[in-house]
Amino acid sequence: MKHPLKRHDALKPLSKDHHESLMLCWKIREGKKKEVEPDRIKAYTDFYFNSQLRPHFKFEEEEIFSLLGKDHPMVKKAETDHLRLQQLFKQDHNVERALTEIEKELEDHIWFEERVLFNEIQSEVSEEKLELLKNKEEEIKTPDADSWKDKFWVKEEL
Repeated sequence: MKHPLKRHDALKPLSKDHHESLMLCWKIREGKKKEVEPDRIKAYTDFYFNSQLRPHFKFEEEEIFSLLGKDHPMVKKAETDHLRLQQLFKQDHNVERALTEIEKELEDHIWFEERVLFNEIQSEVSEEKLELLKNKEEEIKTPDADSWKDKFWVKEEL
């Protein structure tokens, strides 16, 4: 049985963001199940990327990854994932395929950060350095992802 991961308070806001991004993956899957027009789903993923993921990636790259150092193999993997995801979100041809790849690669990336990278940070970085991170992510407030009007993923009432 898997036990919940113990997350340092300084990393909890990032884990909350990760949960929201896992919800994006679920919304993409729901939209596809309901045969929603791919351009409607893409419009939402564009909004989500610009309002949520872009600031999240920037924060991780500037504040989190430096805790282990830019040459750390896990940091290099995370940065490579970020670049790949940015390319996928910007793709405006073959939208259906891009959405499928976003859904899979974003989910894989989140689990890598949650289960591997954050655990490495918690075991290698001093408590003092982690404490300095607290509340820093709050400085990058973004529009709420639920403010999107076209909720294609919601079950329609009869």
